[in-house]
Order: sequence, then C-alpha cells, then structure tokens
Amino acid sequence: MPLALLALAVGAFGIGTTEFVMMGLLPEVADDLHISIPAAGHLVSAYALGVVIGAPLLAALTARMSRRSVLIGLMAVFVLGNALSALAPGYDSLLAARFLSGLPHGAFFGVGAVVAMNMVAPERKARSVSRMFLGLTVANIAGVPVATLMGQHLGWRATFLGVSVIGVAAIAALALLIPRDRSHAPATGLRGELAALRSLPVWLALGTTVAGFGALFAAYSYITPMLTGPAGFAESSVTLLLALFGVGATAGNLLGGRLADHAMRGTLFGGLASLAVVLLFFPLLMRAEWGAVVAVVLLGMAAFVTGSPLQLMVMDKAASAPSLASSANQAAFNLANAGGAWIGGLALAAGFGATSPAVAGGALAVLGVGVAAVAWAVDRRREVASTGRVVASHVPEQGALHR
Repeated sequence: MPLALLALAVGAFGIGTTEFVMMGLLPEVADDLHISIPAAGHLVSAYALGVVIGAPLLAALTARMSRRSVLIGLMAVFVLGNALSALAPGYDSLLAARFLSGLPHGAFFGVGAVVAMNMVAPERKARSVSRMFLGLTVANIAGVPVATLMGQHLGWRATFLGVSVIGVAAIAALALLIPRDRSHAPATGLRGELAALRSLPVWLALGTTVAGFGALFAAYSYITPMLTGPAGFAESSVTLLLALFGVGATAGNLLGGRLADHAMRGTLFGGLASLAVVLLFFPLLMRAEWGAVVAVVLLGMAAFVTGSPLQLMVMDKAASAPSLASSANQAAFNLANAGGAWIGGLALAAGFGATSPAVAGGALAVLGVGVAAVAWAVDRRREVASTGRVVASHVPEQGALHR
C-alpha cells in the first residue's frame, strides 16, 4: 500500500477524535459554560449538521480542483474550527465553531476515498479505502480516550487545541506524501455534479448506509448505561470497554476491505446480517461481564465490516461524480448517527429496558439487509435490460442472412 495513505489516515484520526470526544466531555463543557447537559449535547448535533451540509456541498464546489489542494484546504478548515472551539468565549460561539469543524469532515473522506482508490490497482481499491478509514477506527482506540483524559485533567479547551495540532500534522503529511495532481472530473458544473445523485441505485446505496449505521448508533449511543446497568461494570471501566469497541471496529474495517475486493456485495450482506444478529443477542450478552465484552467487540467488528463496501458501492453508482457521491455517503453516515440515537432513545423512553436500543438497532440492521436486497434486485434488472438491448442491437435485419 502507498505511503501516501498514511497522510489520509492521519487526517482521519484527527477527524475521528474530534467527532467522538465531545460525547465524553459533555459534563466538563456544561459545568464550565454553565449550561445543561442536554444543551451541551447540541454541540454534538452542531458538528453532525456541519457534516451533513458540508459533505455534498464542498465536494461539488471543489470537483474540478486538484484533489491534493482540496484535501489540504479541508484540513485547514478543520484546524481553524477546532482552534476556534478551544478559544470560544461562550456557548453560542462554541456551537458555531463545532459546526465549522464538521463542514470539512465528509468532503475529506469523500475526496480522500477517491485519491486512495486511484493510488492502487482496481483489485485492491477496497483495501486502500479501508486503510484510510483505519485512522477513524484507531481514533476510537487511542485518540478519543486520550483526548477525553486530557480534557478531564487539563480542561476541555486543551483537548481541542490538541486536536488542532493533529490537524497541522495532517496538513504537513498531505503536502509531503500526496502526489500533485489535476482533477479529472468532467467540467459539468455544480448542476451536473448534483445530477449524478438522481439515480435510484445511488439513493438505495445511501439508504443502506443510513439503515446499517443507524443500527450501530441506536445501540452505541446508549452503550454506557448498558455497561454500567445490566452488565454491572463500574463507570471507571467504560473508557477501556469503548477502546475495545475501537479494536473491534479496526479489525472489522481491515477485514471488510480485504473481503470487499473479492466480493463487495457478499461482504455487505454478510456484515449487515452479522450486525443484526449481534444486536438482537445484546440483551442476553449483557447479563454477564464477559458477554458484554464480547458484545462490544463484535458490535464494532460487524458494523465496520460494511464501511468499505458501502463507500465503494455509492461511488460505483455515481461514477461521473465519485467525490460527491463518496462525500454524500459520509453525510448519510451522520444522518444515521442522529437517527439511530433518536430511535434508540424512543425505545428507552417507552420503558422497554436498558438494552432495548440494541434490539431497535437489530431491527434497523434487518431493514438495511432489505434495502441492500432491493438495490441488488434493481441492479440485476438493469443488467438484464442492458444485456437485452445489446443482444437486440446485434440481431441481423430480416433477410440479411440471405443477401
């Protein structure tokens, strides 16, 4: 694998750290700014909103620019957003800074995935994309726990300054390791770029992402009360257990990249089905500490097996605008984050018990299998129709054989 993938992974590490660390710093931020925990939770939503808005918009606006320059520029916005978060004098300014931090997230992964694929032979493109996402999963093992501890002992502002330093390191790595290029995107303009997202297969692929990762976040958003409640762990053990989730996610990401290069659709179906099984068994596994450890690791592994195939499938269905499609998939991922957490919360509010969000997530994973099956059926029908047209175009005219 090219060394340049390391630069993309460093950027992904910084992005993954700043995305998830806020969840662990909500009490510190709330106390310092004299706001409630629910109000502090809006800082998580502001980041996700920035991702959803920025991902397709920035990818479309920069489609004809050098991808190397775009990646460096996006990381510069990321550094600015986190630095402003550290210096924010109050809640409103922090909310705006978190939104700014989220804007480059999806476009960075979207453009980065295209760059990663172009660096390797076609039969290794899924593994190449998974190497970039490695930074995101490793962030859950090392970046988020370390950044959370930093925030708890040095103040939450120190955390965002630290993340800014990671962003500066990523800019240096991108400048040194990513080869200079000129964009090969067609000069279709913004309208032409957006037109690539009009096809049904693209939306089915995006829908699979929303359902599949919505299943993950329905459970993961409430994993702490599951671990400290039914499983019986002390609160001090939660950080280590979440790091184990990151270990499972990293293993699943690498496995998914390797398998998807051989059978993309099969890897996707297998990952979604495995995720459904793991989530539906959560109530049973959470009855014992050893079962909870197994459940957390398997949750990360099953969810992230689907990461690379989902990214590739969306890009394949919108081949004329791969950066835009890849970025839109990141927006779908963050919609899944918000939607999954909401659905899991509904299950809790209905009084179905501490592990009910996982069961709700299992139902979403089954829905994801269904959406993926519909996408497969649509592709098959289009292939058959296309083959029929090709055959018909080669049928000799009546009497031509006798001339």
